[in-house]
Amino acid sequence: MLRRLALLWLLIWPAWASTKLLVTVIEQKSGKALTGLGVADFTVYDDRTPRQVEAVEPSHGLMDVMLLLDSSLVGEMVRPVAESLIDQLDPKEQMAIVAFHSAADLIQDFTASHELLRGAVGGVKYGNMPRLLDALYAALDGGFRDSSFRRVLLILTTGLEGSSRVNEAEVLKLARRNAVSIYPVYLAGAERALFQNLARQTGGASFSLRDMRKTLTGPPGPRIFEVLRSSYTLTVAGDLSLGEKVQVEVARPGVKLLVSALPLE
Repeated sequence: MLRRLALLWLLIWPAWASTKLLVTVIEQKSGKALTGLGVADFTVYDDRTPRQVEAVEPSHGLMDVMLLLDSSLVGEMVRPVAESLIDQLDPKEQMAIVAFHSAADLIQDFTASHELLRGAVGGVKYGNMPRLLDALYAALDGGFRDSSFRRVLLILTTGLEGSSRVNEAEVLKLARRNAVSIYPVYLAGAERALFQNLARQTGGASFSLRDMRKTLTGPPGPRIFEVLRSSYTLTVAGDLSLGEKVQVEVARPGVKLLVSALPLE
């Protein structure tokens, strides 16, 4: 009997003792997604302990996208970028729009209609100071409750952050709990470190509009969505926690990379 139980344990162990990681890899200078990677390219650590990468698959599935739109006093500066982002949606994908200033307001629930989304953006009123972290927390807290596909939160902001009541750690904890990847798109660089950390710890990526203008001749939407659609799903041996100590490295000599990861339950 004991031998039979032991054999049964060995049979179910590989499936039970693995976890999934959503990983995004971009070139730091160009902001382009790094594609074509395989098992040998990734190294995963959990609190400095190496974990075996068993499989790597491109993550090409559909997305539910929430656009967090800066509607503060200076938010109109980035408004033209919103339409460029809306234009990238697949016909089967949906987007919701939340305008934020000193509060967060849902101005368009999830829809696949580009016309409704553009209309919502066109009707935004601008004013008050931006409280980005508060808005992020509000959007993450139940905003994706009925979503069916991969959860993506796009932040379109001038880059300014006011005096939010919640902190960065609280936002990250909620994003990881709800399996939401954060992609900040910003104009000013004052909060660059904040945006990069929000992305890095949720499997997302951050984009500086000023940096992108140096290399792009057209609107930024196609490049941003190219990155959104070029993530990887890693199957990793062992049971990883949802803490900040999960780290993924990709070796590419001579190329500076930004690598982010989101453990999936």
